[in-house]
This record gives sequence, structure tokens and C-alpha cells, in this order.
Amino acid sequence: MKLFASLLFLFPIMIQHSDSQRLFDFSDHSALKSWYIVNDGVMGGLSKSSFKFHEDGYAVFAGNLSLENNGGFASTRTRTTDFNLHSSTQGIKIRVKGDGKKYQFRIHTNALFDGAAYRYIFETSGEWQTINIAFSQCKASFRGRIIPDAPAINPEIIQQFGILVAEKQEGNFMLEIEWINAY
Repeated sequence: MKLFASLLFLFPIMIQHSDSQRLFDFSDHSALKSWYIVNDGVMGGLSKSSFKFHEDGYAVFAGNLSLENNGGFASTRTRTTDFNLHSSTQGIKIRVKGDGKKYQFRIHTNALFDGAAYRYIFETSGEWQTINIAFSQCKASFRGRIIPDAPAINPEIIQQFGILVAEKQEGNFMLEIEWINAY
């Protein structure tokens, strides 16, 4: 009977763990192949960034954010694809180590017009952190402006994920990323 009670106690933990889906494991450098850079140069800005594999088994999004020529953002994002997330998926969890700056985790679906995304702003501490991003906490935005009355995120139609640095945080930046999960 004690064994049965122990199994019942552990069962919810096992379910919770199995509900997590690894989307990107950056300990394998091939995970970076589906990511690319989009900086403010698309509108005349001078910001620079890269997204590279670190030999210690994580990805590094780093560069220099410039406010010159009306610039002010650098980003990396996945190629558009169907992530096949289940309708019960409630959010994204990321493992990161940042430089103390604010970053945005961005989600694109086919429910918003071109260029609009759902964003979640998170602060980094200089230490490894696990950031939980509930879809309900993400705000739809277009070019920095919130879109009122946007539909809630439907995980079944997510097409792209991205990370962006902006908010007039001029200068060098660096965000290390170990993995990205859906939960």
C-alpha cells in the first residue's frame, strides 16, 4: 500500500514533466540552422548581431544596439514553420543567462497581420534563469505598439519564435540560451 501511495504522489510530477516539449536544444549546434538575424538595418539602422553556438553547449545572441539612423533593435528568429503544438500548450519556458538588459521573447502566428507578434518582456540578471512565458501574459504588438483586442495565442497556429533586444538599450548586449521548451 505504501508503494501505491508513493506512486500516486509521484504521478502528477511525471505528467507535468512529460507535458514539456523540447523545441530547441542548443547543446546541439544544428539547432541554430533554423534561426536567422533581422536587425534594424532593414530600415536604415546600424545595429549588429549574431546568433552562434558556444563550445560549452548553448547559443549566444550578441551584438551592438545602435540608435543611429533611427535604429534601435536587433533580433534573431526562426524560419517560419509549423511547430505542431497541441491546443493545450500553455506557454514557453526558456533557459537563459543575460547581461542585465531587457529582452523580448516573440511569437508569430498566422492570426495577426504581417509583422505583428506577441511579445513577452523579461529582464536578465547575469545568472542562469528559467523564464516561464505563459501565453496569457504575452501582448500582441506591431512596431512597439500594443494591438488592442488581438486574439489570444492559439498554440496550434504558431509559426515563428524570436528574441529581440530594443527599448533604447544602446551598446553591447549578450544573451546565452540553453534551451526553449513548450509546456
